[in-house]
Amino acid sequence: MNKYELAVVVSAKLEDEARADVIEKVKAMITRFGGNVTDVDEWGKRRFAYEIQKMKEGFYYFVHFEAESTVPAEVEQRIRIMDNVLRYLCVKEEA
Repeated sequence: MNKYELAVVVSAKLEDEARADVIEKVKAMITRFGGNVTDVDEWGKRRFAYEIQKMKEGFYYFVHFEAESTVPAEVEQRIRIMDNVLRYLCVKEEA
């Protein structure tokens, strides 16, 4: 099992419950493909360096998980089409 970190930027226009639902869907996706979510860091609302979809800020979340090497590609493929996710990036953590 490899360790990964998934950074997700969620729209700032969402209410607290809707943002929580987006992160729960991401966590459910990871577990559905055989991953194990170890930690979720919420950094809160941050200002962007440049506008993304006419928005100046978004909520940052960092999801740490352990999974096989095929899981990140499956998760990214589904996050790409999720509403309210402005940006995402999954990187492998060094051991």
